[in-house]
Amino acid sequence: MRESVLLTTVGRAAHITLNRPKAINALDHAMVRRIDEALTAWEFDPAVETVVITGAGERGLCAGGDIRVVHDDARDGDGTASAAFWRDEYHLNARIARYPKPYVAVMDGIVMGGGVGISAHGSVRVVTERSRVAMPETGIGFVPDVGGTYLLARVPGELGTHLALTGAQIGAGDALLCGLADHYVPSDSLARFVEDLAELPVREALDRHVLPSPEGELAGRREWIDSCYAAETVEEIVDRLLAQGDPAAKEAAETLLTKSPTALKVTLAAMRRARQLGTLERVLDQEYRVSCAALTAPDLVEGIRAQVIDKDRNPRWSPATLAEVSDADVERFFEPLGERELGLAAPRT
Repeated sequence: MRESVLLTTVGRAAHITLNRPKAINALDHAMVRRIDEALTAWEFDPAVETVVITGAGERGLCAGGDIRVVHDDARDGDGTASAAFWRDEYHLNARIARYPKPYVAVMDGIVMGGGVGISAHGSVRVVTERSRVAMPETGIGFVPDVGGTYLLARVPGELGTHLALTGAQIGAGDALLCGLADHYVPSDSLARFVEDLAELPVREALDRHVLPSPEGELAGRREWIDSCYAAETVEEIVDRLLAQGDPAAKEAAETLLTKSPTALKVTLAAMRRARQLGTLERVLDQEYRVSCAALTAPDLVEGIRAQVIDKDRNPRWSPATLAEVSDADVERFFEPLGERELGLAAPRT
Protein backbone atom coordinates (compact mmCIF):
# COMPACT_ATOMS: atom_id res chain seq x y z
CA MET A 1 0.00 0.00 0.00
CA ARG A 2 1.37 3.39 -1.03
CA GLU A 3 2.15 5.72 1.88
CA SER A 4 0.27 8.98 1.48
CA VAL A 5 3.02 11.05 3.15
CA LEU A 6 6.71 10.30 2.64
CA LEU A 7 9.19 11.52 5.25
CA THR A 8 12.90 11.66 4.52
CA THR A 9 15.97 13.55 5.70
CA VAL A 10 18.77 14.58 3.37
CA GLY A 11 21.67 16.47 4.93
CA ARG A 12 20.37 19.42 6.91
CA ALA A 13 16.86 19.27 5.37
CA ALA A 14 13.86 17.15 6.34
CA HIS A 15 11.33 16.48 3.60
CA ILE A 16 7.57 16.01 3.60
CA THR A 17 6.29 14.66 0.28
CA LEU A 18 2.53 14.45 -0.17
CA ASN A 19 2.13 11.20 -2.06
CA ARG A 20 -1.34 10.92 -3.57
CA PRO A 21 -0.53 12.13 -7.09
CA LYS A 22 -3.72 10.75 -8.70
CA ALA A 23 -5.73 12.91 -6.28
CA ILE A 24 -3.35 15.86 -6.70
CA ASN A 25 -2.19 15.02 -3.16
CA ALA A 26 -5.53 15.82 -1.52
CA LEU A 27 -5.27 15.77 2.28
CA ASP A 28 -7.04 13.31 4.50
CA HIS A 29 -7.01 13.07 8.29
CA ALA A 30 -4.20 10.52 8.47
CA MET A 31 -1.97 12.74 6.32
CA VAL A 32 -2.56 15.74 8.58
CA ARG A 33 -1.64 13.68 11.64
CA ARG A 34 1.50 12.32 9.99
CA ILE A 35 2.71 15.79 9.01
CA ASP A 36 2.09 17.07 12.54
CA GLU A 37 3.99 14.16 14.09
CA ALA A 38 6.91 14.78 11.75
CA LEU A 39 7.03 18.47 12.65
CA THR A 40 7.13 17.52 16.33
CA ALA A 41 10.06 15.16 15.81
CA TRP A 42 12.01 17.59 13.63
CA GLU A 43 11.41 20.61 15.84
CA PHE A 44 13.55 19.01 18.53
CA ASP A 45 16.08 17.31 16.25
CA PRO A 46 19.28 19.39 16.13
CA ALA A 47 20.32 17.70 12.88
CA VAL A 48 17.28 19.17 11.08
CA GLU A 49 17.72 22.83 10.13
CA THR A 50 15.06 23.16 7.43
CA VAL A 51 11.72 21.50 6.62
CA VAL A 52 10.65 21.22 2.97
CA ILE A 53 7.16 20.26 1.75
CA THR A 54 6.52 19.15 -1.84
CA GLY A 55 3.89 17.18 -3.75
CA ALA A 56 4.41 13.99 -5.73
CA GLY A 57 3.54 13.91 -9.41
CA GLU A 58 3.39 16.62 -12.03
CA ARG A 59 0.06 18.25 -11.24
CA GLY A 60 0.61 20.18 -8.03
CA LEU A 61 1.47 20.41 -4.38
CA CYS A 62 -2.05 19.80 -3.09
CA ALA A 63 -5.57 20.27 -4.46
CA GLY A 64 -7.05 20.67 -0.97
CA GLY A 65 -8.84 18.47 1.53
CA ASP A 66 -10.45 15.20 0.50
CA ILE A 67 -13.91 16.65 0.02
CA ARG A 68 -15.49 13.36 -1.06
CA VAL A 69 -15.04 12.20 2.53
CA VAL A 70 -16.61 15.43 3.81
CA HIS A 71 -19.52 14.97 1.40
CA ASP A 72 -20.26 11.46 2.63
CA ASP A 73 -19.90 12.46 6.29
CA ALA A 74 -22.23 15.44 5.91
CA ARG A 75 -24.79 13.50 3.87
CA ASP A 76 -24.77 10.13 5.64
CA GLY A 77 -23.03 10.69 8.97
CA ASP A 78 -23.28 13.16 11.81
CA GLY A 79 -20.40 15.41 10.75
CA THR A 80 -18.13 14.44 13.63
CA ALA A 81 -15.46 12.94 11.36
CA SER A 82 -15.18 16.15 9.31
CA ALA A 83 -15.15 18.33 12.43
CA ALA A 84 -12.35 16.18 13.88
CA PHE A 85 -10.38 16.43 10.62
CA TRP A 86 -10.73 20.22 10.53
CA ARG A 87 -9.75 20.48 14.19
CA ASP A 88 -6.43 18.76 13.54
CA GLU A 89 -5.93 20.47 10.18
CA TYR A 90 -6.43 23.98 11.59
CA HIS A 91 -4.11 23.22 14.50
CA LEU A 92 -1.53 22.16 11.91
CA ASN A 93 -2.03 25.38 9.93
CA ALA A 94 -1.38 27.42 13.08
CA ARG A 95 1.64 25.31 13.92
CA ILE A 96 3.18 25.83 10.48
CA ALA A 97 2.77 29.59 10.88
CA ARG A 98 4.66 29.50 14.20
CA TYR A 99 7.20 26.81 13.33
CA PRO A 100 10.61 27.75 14.76
CA LYS A 101 12.66 26.39 11.84
CA PRO A 102 12.51 27.45 8.19
CA TYR A 103 9.49 25.79 6.58
CA VAL A 104 9.96 25.79 2.80
CA ALA A 105 6.76 25.20 0.80
CA VAL A 106 7.27 24.39 -2.86
CA MET A 107 3.99 25.67 -4.33
CA ASP A 108 4.41 24.22 -7.81
CA GLY A 109 1.31 23.45 -9.88
CA ILE A 110 -2.11 23.33 -8.22
CA VAL A 111 -2.24 24.70 -4.67
CA MET A 112 -5.82 25.08 -3.53
CA GLY A 113 -7.86 25.07 -0.33
CA GLY A 114 -6.12 22.84 2.20
CA GLY A 115 -3.01 23.01 0.00
CA VAL A 116 -2.83 26.73 0.74
CA GLY A 117 -3.16 25.92 4.43
CA ILE A 118 -0.06 23.72 4.49
CA SER A 119 2.02 26.08 2.37
CA ALA A 120 1.06 29.76 2.55
CA HIS A 121 1.49 29.90 6.34
CA GLY A 122 5.11 28.78 5.96
CA SER A 123 8.10 31.04 6.38
CA VAL A 124 9.52 30.41 2.86
CA ARG A 125 6.96 30.04 0.06
CA VAL A 126 8.18 29.33 -3.46
CA VAL A 127 6.04 29.57 -6.59
CA THR A 128 6.81 28.68 -10.21
CA GLU A 129 5.41 29.52 -13.64
CA ARG A 130 3.11 26.49 -13.19
CA SER A 131 1.62 27.62 -9.87
CA ARG A 132 -2.18 27.95 -9.71
CA VAL A 133 -3.18 29.17 -6.26
CA ALA A 134 -6.82 29.47 -5.19
CA MET A 135 -9.37 29.25 -2.40
CA PRO A 136 -12.31 27.92 -4.45
CA GLU A 137 -14.66 27.03 -1.59
CA THR A 138 -17.69 29.14 -2.57
CA GLY A 139 -18.08 26.93 -5.64
CA ILE A 140 -18.87 23.93 -3.44
CA GLY A 141 -21.11 25.74 -0.96
CA PHE A 142 -18.28 26.16 1.55
CA VAL A 143 -16.29 29.09 2.93
CA PRO A 144 -12.49 29.63 2.74
CA ASP A 145 -10.87 27.95 5.75
CA VAL A 146 -7.38 26.69 6.79
CA GLY A 147 -6.55 30.31 7.65
CA GLY A 148 -7.55 31.39 4.15
CA THR A 149 -9.71 34.26 5.37
CA TYR A 150 -6.77 35.42 7.52
CA LEU A 151 -4.40 35.39 4.54
CA LEU A 152 -6.85 36.97 2.10
CA ALA A 153 -8.00 39.64 4.57
CA ARG A 154 -4.40 40.89 4.68
CA VAL A 155 -4.06 41.23 0.90
CA PRO A 156 -3.78 44.82 -0.39
CA GLY A 157 -7.08 46.62 -0.98
CA GLU A 158 -9.98 44.34 -1.88
CA LEU A 159 -7.98 41.84 -3.93
CA GLY A 160 -8.42 39.24 -1.20
CA THR A 161 -12.18 39.75 -1.16
CA HIS A 162 -12.25 39.22 -4.92
CA LEU A 163 -10.27 35.98 -4.60
CA ALA A 164 -12.31 34.70 -1.66
CA LEU A 165 -15.67 35.28 -3.33
CA THR A 166 -14.86 34.23 -6.90
CA GLY A 167 -12.42 31.43 -6.05
CA ALA A 168 -10.24 32.70 -8.92
CA GLN A 169 -6.95 30.94 -9.60
CA ILE A 170 -3.84 33.10 -9.62
CA GLY A 171 -0.34 32.54 -10.92
CA ALA A 172 3.06 33.27 -9.47
CA GLY A 173 3.09 37.04 -10.02
CA ASP A 174 -0.26 37.56 -8.35
CA ALA A 175 0.55 35.15 -5.52
CA LEU A 176 3.59 37.30 -4.75
CA LEU A 177 1.55 40.52 -5.04
CA CYS A 178 -1.04 39.13 -2.62
CA GLY A 179 1.51 37.99 -0.06
CA LEU A 180 0.65 34.32 -0.53
CA ALA A 181 4.20 33.55 -1.70
CA ASP A 182 7.69 34.98 -1.26
CA HIS A 183 9.91 33.81 -4.10
CA TYR A 184 9.74 32.80 -7.75
CA VAL A 185 11.85 29.85 -8.89
CA PRO A 186 11.40 28.42 -12.40
CA SER A 187 10.13 24.85 -12.31
CA ASP A 188 13.20 23.53 -14.11
CA SER A 189 15.32 24.81 -11.20
CA LEU A 190 13.24 23.25 -8.42
CA ALA A 191 15.14 19.97 -8.21
CA ARG A 192 18.48 21.76 -7.84
CA PHE A 193 16.99 24.20 -5.34
CA VAL A 194 15.71 21.36 -3.17
CA GLU A 195 19.06 19.56 -3.47
CA ASP A 196 20.87 22.70 -2.34
CA LEU A 197 18.74 22.86 0.81
CA ALA A 198 20.48 19.68 1.98
CA GLU A 199 23.78 21.52 2.19
CA LEU A 200 23.07 25.24 2.37
CA PRO A 201 21.13 27.65 4.58
CA VAL A 202 17.81 28.57 3.01
CA ARG A 203 18.90 32.09 2.10
CA GLU A 204 21.95 30.85 0.17
CA ALA A 205 19.90 28.23 -1.67
CA LEU A 206 17.32 30.86 -2.62
CA ASP A 207 20.00 33.25 -3.86
CA ARG A 208 21.15 30.60 -6.33
CA HIS A 209 17.74 30.05 -7.92
CA VAL A 210 15.28 32.92 -7.36
CA LEU A 211 14.44 34.99 -10.44
CA PRO A 212 12.08 37.92 -11.09
CA SER A 213 8.52 36.70 -11.36
CA PRO A 214 6.38 36.99 -14.49
CA GLU A 215 3.81 39.79 -14.40
CA GLY A 216 0.44 39.03 -12.86
CA GLU A 217 -3.00 40.31 -13.83
CA LEU A 218 -4.44 41.71 -10.62
CA ALA A 219 -2.37 44.90 -10.36
CA GLY A 220 -3.94 46.17 -13.59
CA ARG A 221 -7.44 45.41 -12.25
CA ARG A 222 -6.89 46.86 -8.81
CA GLU A 223 -8.91 50.03 -9.41
CA TRP A 224 -12.21 48.33 -10.23
CA ILE A 225 -11.63 45.49 -7.78
CA ASP A 226 -11.06 47.91 -4.88
CA SER A 227 -14.07 49.99 -5.87
CA CYS A 228 -16.52 47.14 -6.43
CA TYR A 229 -15.62 44.85 -3.56
CA ALA A 230 -15.69 47.64 -0.99
CA ALA A 231 -19.49 47.48 -1.18
CA GLU A 232 -21.32 46.40 1.94
CA THR A 233 -23.27 43.49 0.46
CA VAL A 234 -22.68 40.80 -2.14
CA GLU A 235 -25.66 42.08 -4.11
CA GLU A 236 -24.08 45.53 -4.32
CA ILE A 237 -20.73 44.04 -5.28
CA VAL A 238 -22.40 42.26 -8.20
CA ASP A 239 -24.22 45.43 -9.24
CA ARG A 240 -21.02 47.48 -9.16
CA LEU A 241 -19.15 44.85 -11.18
CA LEU A 242 -21.85 44.80 -13.85
CA ALA A 243 -21.86 48.61 -14.01
CA GLN A 244 -18.11 48.85 -14.58
CA GLY A 245 -18.15 48.27 -18.29
CA ASP A 246 -14.96 46.23 -17.99
CA PRO A 247 -15.14 42.70 -19.49
CA ALA A 248 -13.11 41.27 -16.60
CA ALA A 249 -15.46 42.88 -14.06
CA LYS A 250 -18.50 41.51 -15.91
CA GLU A 251 -16.90 38.06 -15.93
CA ALA A 252 -16.31 38.31 -12.16
CA ALA A 253 -19.99 39.19 -11.61
CA GLU A 254 -21.11 36.27 -13.75
CA THR A 255 -18.79 33.99 -11.81
CA LEU A 256 -20.23 35.15 -8.50
CA LEU A 257 -23.74 34.39 -9.68
CA THR A 258 -22.79 30.72 -10.18
CA LYS A 259 -21.57 30.31 -6.58
CA SER A 260 -23.57 29.35 -3.51
CA PRO A 261 -25.47 32.49 -2.42
CA THR A 262 -25.19 31.47 1.22
CA ALA A 263 -21.46 30.74 0.94
CA LEU A 264 -20.88 34.12 -0.73
CA LYS A 265 -22.62 36.06 2.03
CA VAL A 266 -20.93 34.08 4.80
CA THR A 267 -17.55 34.47 3.10
CA LEU A 268 -17.92 38.25 2.84
CA ALA A 269 -18.86 38.42 6.53
CA ALA A 270 -15.97 36.12 7.47
CA MET A 271 -13.48 38.25 5.54
CA ARG A 272 -14.69 41.49 7.14
CA ARG A 273 -14.57 39.94 10.62
CA ALA A 274 -11.12 38.42 9.99
CA ARG A 275 -9.71 41.90 9.48
CA GLN A 276 -10.87 42.83 12.98
CA LEU A 277 -9.83 39.61 14.72
CA GLY A 278 -6.12 40.21 14.21
CA THR A 279 -4.34 36.93 14.88
CA LEU A 280 -4.33 33.77 12.80
CA GLU A 281 -5.47 31.78 15.83
CA ARG A 282 -8.57 33.92 16.33
CA VAL A 283 -9.42 33.66 12.66
CA LEU A 284 -8.99 29.88 12.67
CA ASP A 285 -11.33 29.69 15.66
CA GLN A 286 -13.90 31.62 13.63
CA GLU A 287 -13.34 29.47 10.56
CA TYR A 288 -13.95 26.34 12.63
CA ARG A 289 -17.35 27.66 13.72
CA VAL A 290 -18.21 28.47 10.11
CA SER A 291 -17.02 25.11 8.78
CA CYS A 292 -18.96 23.14 11.38
CA ALA A 293 -22.09 25.14 10.59
CA ALA A 294 -21.62 24.40 6.88
CA LEU A 295 -21.92 20.68 7.63
CA THR A 296 -25.56 21.19 8.55
CA ALA A 297 -26.41 23.46 5.62
CA PRO A 298 -27.61 21.98 2.31
CA ASP A 299 -25.19 23.71 -0.05
CA LEU A 300 -22.01 21.89 0.99
CA VAL A 301 -23.32 18.42 0.10
CA GLU A 302 -24.97 19.76 -3.06
CA GLY A 303 -21.90 21.70 -4.15
CA ILE A 304 -19.54 18.74 -3.77
CA ARG A 305 -22.06 16.50 -5.52
CA ALA A 306 -22.27 18.83 -8.51
CA GLN A 307 -18.55 19.56 -8.82
CA VAL A 308 -16.88 16.32 -7.73
CA ILE A 309 -19.30 13.39 -7.40
CA ASP A 310 -21.70 13.65 -10.33
CA LYS A 311 -19.70 16.39 -12.08
CA ASP A 312 -22.78 17.84 -13.73
CA ARG A 313 -21.57 21.34 -12.72
CA ASN A 314 -25.20 22.28 -12.05
CA PRO A 315 -25.64 22.77 -8.30
CA ARG A 316 -29.12 23.55 -7.01
CA TRP A 317 -28.37 26.01 -4.25
CA SER A 318 -30.78 26.48 -1.35
CA PRO A 319 -31.62 29.32 -1.02
CA ALA A 320 -31.20 29.80 -4.75
CA THR A 321 -30.64 33.58 -4.83
CA LEU A 322 -28.70 36.16 -2.85
CA ALA A 323 -31.91 38.00 -1.98
CA GLU A 324 -33.25 34.92 -0.21
CA VAL A 325 -30.26 34.63 2.15
CA SER A 326 -31.14 36.59 5.29
CA ASP A 327 -28.83 38.19 7.84
CA ALA A 328 -30.02 35.54 10.30
CA ASP A 329 -28.98 32.80 7.86
CA VAL A 330 -25.48 34.28 7.79
CA GLU A 331 -25.23 34.88 11.51
CA ARG A 332 -25.96 31.22 12.23
CA PHE A 333 -22.54 30.31 10.84
CA PHE A 334 -20.76 32.41 13.46
CA GLU A 335 -22.55 31.14 16.56
CA PRO A 336 -20.25 29.92 19.38
CA LEU A 337 -19.78 26.17 19.67
CA GLY A 338 -19.48 26.01 23.46
CA GLU A 339 -17.40 23.02 24.49
CA ARG A 340 -16.73 22.18 20.83
CA GLU A 341 -14.80 25.40 20.14
CA LEU A 342 -11.44 25.01 18.42
CA GLY A 343 -9.85 27.10 21.17
CA LEU A 344 -6.60 28.09 19.46
CA ALA A 345 -6.73 31.68 20.65
CA ALA A 346 -6.34 32.55 24.30
CA PRO A 347 -9.53 34.10 25.70
CA ARG A 348 -9.57 37.89 25.52
CA THR A 349 -9.25 39.55 28.91
